[in-house]
Amino acid sequence: MSATRPPHRPRHNPPHNPPHRPLYLAAEIGGQRSFDAAGYVELARLAERGALDFVTLQDSFARPGPDALAVLSRVAPATERIGLVPTVTTTHTEPFHVSAAVATLDWVSRGRAGWLVDVSTTPAEARLFGRRPAASVPALWQEAGEVAEVAARLWDSWEDDAEIRDTSTGRFIDRGKLHYVDFEGATFTVRGPSIVPRPPQGHPVTVVDATEGHSRETAARHADVVLVRAGRPDEAAAISEKLRSRAADHGRDPGTLRVLAALTIDLGDGERPVEPGLESAPRTTAGDTGPHYRGGPVDLADLITSWHGTGAVDGFHLTPAEPRRDLERLVNGTVALLQHRSLFRTFHPGGTLREHLSLARPANQYAPAGGTS
Repeated sequence: MSATRPPHRPRHNPPHNPPHRPLYLAAEIGGQRSFDAAGYVELARLAERGALDFVTLQDSFARPGPDALAVLSRVAPATERIGLVPTVTTTHTEPFHVSAAVATLDWVSRGRAGWLVDVSTTPAEARLFGRRPAASVPALWQEAGEVAEVAARLWDSWEDDAEIRDTSTGRFIDRGKLHYVDFEGATFTVRGPSIVPRPPQGHPVTVVDATEGHSRETAARHADVVLVRAGRPDEAAAISEKLRSRAADHGRDPGTLRVLAALTIDLGDGERPVEPGLESAPRTTAGDTGPHYRGGPVDLADLITSWHGTGAVDGFHLTPAEPRRDLERLVNGTVALLQHRSLFRTFHPGGTLREHLSLARPANQYAPAGGTS
């Protein structure tokens, strides 16, 4: 009696040759509504084991839960390499304190911090602070851009060697290497200098979700990493091209902008047969929060390989539908396969988030030419 062979399953087989440019991967570790830091530590360590570039932790004034920046400050000493990027809302918050808090996260993580810039748009959130009505979305993103600009200035307000720590003379800092930023925006003014020394990375990595049109100008002007939501690689490529063009208009090197496709992933059902004629099409569907992928780790690896191989994006930011289950399958399945194909690294080659993302440490805009950066 002969064994029955399983039916042939057509599959798109992407090339296994290493790409000429690196693939960047990040994951969200929120969604569990827990006030216990242990769960976040567990997920961050899992992502670190997969050599992901960074993890994000969503936050909002509109929902209960712990402060993302505080949670990742707790995660920092429990991890060693993974980048840590909390959502930081720039509306109704003081830019000076935002800058200091993100700089502190960079110090406690030894150079692994970033921040995902966001705005607060609803009247209910504005009433929580009792100070002003909700502004228009364009005005909020203009303000967010100004917060990003003043944060960078405040991080530079200390030169790298401003700290003396000379116990014999009792001098802690060289006041000549501290600088006033004297920033005046549409809704706030900041004189400076910061109360926190310049962060290890110079500037922690700035991340902006450019899904909404109003956020794209802020992303092009200030972001190191941009998240885009697209259902097809050609759509993602078109958004990337526009963002890089606008970055160049602002005098930036467009090649330093890292564009990641944002995708919610549900890996609970396993692999699915490919429909005839759709062998090379991404298996994504549009949802309320953007594209969703539903399938197995192998097909997800194929999708990532295909999109990255066309040059549409530099990588992916993946939000698990179920944090523990899907992140574990992502790391042990999808990432392991990408590593086996030599498409993704097996370890973090550097110690800082900027090194993970192949981004240079910014020069200090206030330091004299030829001095420390």
